[in-house]
Amino acid sequence: TEEQKKKWIPMFCGDDVKIGAMALTEPEAGSDAQAVKTIARQEGDSWVLSGKKCFITNGGIADLHVVFATTDPSLGWAGLAAFVIEAGTPGLTMGKKEKKLGVRASHTAELFLDDCRIPLENQLGFTPGSGPSGFGALGALKMLEHTRPGVGIAAVGVARAAYEFALDYAQKRVQFGKPIITKQAISFVLADMATSIDAARLLCWRAGWLQRENLPMRNAEGSMAKLFAGDTAMAVTTQAVQVLGGYGYMKDFPVEKWMRDAKIYQIWEGTAEIQRLVVSRAIAGRGFF
Repeated sequence: TEEQKKKWIPMFCGDDVKIGAMALTEPEAGSDAQAVKTIARQEGDSWVLSGKKCFITNGGIADLHVVFATTDPSLGWAGLAAFVIEAGTPGLTMGKKEKKLGVRASHTAELFLDDCRIPLENQLGFTPGSGPSGFGALGALKMLEHTRPGVGIAAVGVARAAYEFALDYAQKRVQFGKPIITKQAISFVLADMATSIDAARLLCWRAGWLQRENLPMRNAEGSMAKLFAGDTAMAVTTQAVQVLGGYGYMKDFPVEKWMRDAKIYQIWEGTAEIQRLVVSRAIAGRGFF
């Protein structure tokens, strides 16, 4: 609601750094978001949330958590709702901090909700008499379609870093008396890397433009951008390691790190398989579900 925007968005626009978190994923509810087990029950003028979340970026350390829970499991998608929980709220605690293959500077942890009590107005989209489920799954899916281009452009950044390093290396590395970029086996790989990165960047920019102009993503352009950019990051970083050969495999050079970092872009904010499912349903005219 407009009141919620005025209350919470300014927290992230001031001089003091504030951190947010989105908690949707659970041990038994990854791609299948309607399988969420976290329960939100209404008690008087409060919501009481109980459940467990996993793989949550900034989980437990965020100033604001947006937690998805079901108000009625029998309603499936329609029972899903989103709730804002501020740091320090009793019943909200951090579990295990995960040790990951890549993106290790990003905090990822379990999140526990043990009879966590919040005001009714902390339900996103809440208006008196609107019913318990609010925007339901549609809100979650719209959110993801709008955040995926941002994740995609981050993947473009990883790919670009690896490409630029490999390009510089290929111009300086001499084998058989010439820089290896003069060899078609290397130059064609670099050409494909550059082309894929530009295509991924433009897909992300288009999705961002659609958002800015408040235009509908009729063909799931946000998912298209994230899908292609994630696959590009993985392919380009792998190719960069190959261009560097043995040096690419060593921690003395950064490309092995970028390859490890790239993999998550095919997984978080919806797996590559889910992106293909979303796009295929959108172009078939069946919407997100």
